[in-house]
Amino acid sequence: MSRLELDRSDSWLTREELDAARERLPMLYVDAVPVRVDERGAVTAVGLLLRASDGAINRELVSGRVLYHERVRDAVIRHLEKDLGRMCLPQMPASPQPFTVAEYFPTPGVTAYHDPRQHAVALAFVVPVAGDCQPQQDALDLAWLTPEEATDPALLREMDGGHGALLRQAMAHLGHAV
Repeated sequence: MSRLELDRSDSWLTREELDAARERLPMLYVDAVPVRVDERGAVTAVGLLLRASDGAINRELVSGRVLYHERVRDAVIRHLEKDLGRMCLPQMPASPQPFTVAEYFPTPGVTAYHDPRQHAVALAFVVPVAGDCQPQQDALDLAWLTPEEATDPALLREMDGGHGALLRQAMAHLGHAV
């Protein structure tokens, strides 16, 4: 086990410690929009997860917390592999740049982003994936949509917690009409 892996194992908070921190501090997250690209780099498909949470089934983006002493790029890759499988083969650029910063609040309506558990700041990335992707963990399904399907207003409204707004921003960032 490497030194970094040893350090990371101590970075997990107990449920009580995490709840206490969430009451006092904004938490750092990453959001990722997995995409398939053609040989020219144009987006051909957008991957959306299907998850059940709080009695509802919603489409979501890949999302998760950045751990203490973890690089942001490593957090993005870890969450992509956790949700899409280790063979998803994310293609992170040498110098990853988020397309936006999303600020989630526990109070609905402060921003377009809502997380009832906490105040969180998420760096949002569009990440091409080149490998075999299968839903993992608590994801029920993974759907690959065309850019046009991904910008359907009805689909965007069905996404919970502001993920629809985030997907809309990602598609605009990629040059697609929204």
